[in-house]
Amino acid sequence: MRKPRDFDAELKALGDKARDLKNRKVQQLGELVIATGADTLTAHELAGALIVLAETKDTRKTEAWARRGAAFFQSRARRHAPASERDAGGAPAQPDSAQPVSGGTGSA
Repeated sequence: MRKPRDFDAELKALGDKARDLKNRKVQQLGELVIATGADTLTAHELAGALIVLAETKDTRKTEAWARRGAAFFQSRARRHAPASERDAGGAPAQPDSAQPVSGGTGSA
C-alpha cells in the first residue's frame, strides 16, 4: 500500500516557496531602484512616475524605454565582467538580481 500524501505539508512548502519568491522580487525591485539612481526621488515622485509608465499605451515610448533599460543592464554587465570576457567580445550574462523591465527609466 502506498504512503498517503501529506497535503498540509505540501501546501505549507508551496506557501513558503511563494513567500520567498515574493520577498526576492521585492528585494530585486529595491536593488533596481538604487542601481538606477531612482532612490533619490521621493516615494510620491517614484510612485507617480511608475503609474505613468504603467498607464502608457504608446508602444514607441515603451519600446524606447525597453531599449534604454537593456542598454543600462548591458553596460552594468560589461562593467562587472572580468577583463578576459570584455576583451573576448562575448556577451556576458545579466546578473540574476537585476532583470530588465520594460518600464525602465527614460524620457516620458
